[in-house]
Amino acid sequence: MTVPASYEALVSVLKSLRERVMGINETVIATADGLLVAADTATAQPESVSALAAAGLGIGRRTAAEVGLGGLRDVVTRCAGGYVVVLAVGDNALLVILADEGLDLAGLYRSSPVAVEHLATLLAS
Repeated sequence: MTVPASYEALVSVLKSLRERVMGINETVIATADGLLVAADTATAQPESVSALAAAGLGIGRRTAAEVGLGGLRDVVTRCAGGYVVVLAVGDNALLVILADEGLDLAGLYRSSPVAVEHLATLLAS
């Protein structure tokens, strides 16, 4: 069985982001309703991460709409051992970043818009 080129292209974007931003350990792309699309993970369960991140993003979107501060960009959860960052990829997908305490958050915010745009283009095709 061969893996579709689009899957390989998605994983390539994930790996590239991980290589460019210090502290990123694992990444997942999911649909907005929590279904796994692609993952670059070693220890995380990508299906579970997808579902939980979609729920968190949904709450973030509702909160942003309720307070009237514009469209949601991301949800950041800071944990004792690192970060979980969920970025909206358009209206129908999300990018989950699992990072250690050394995450270069400023570097992530510099690098992620290009990655998110690239992912959105790949997912649309």
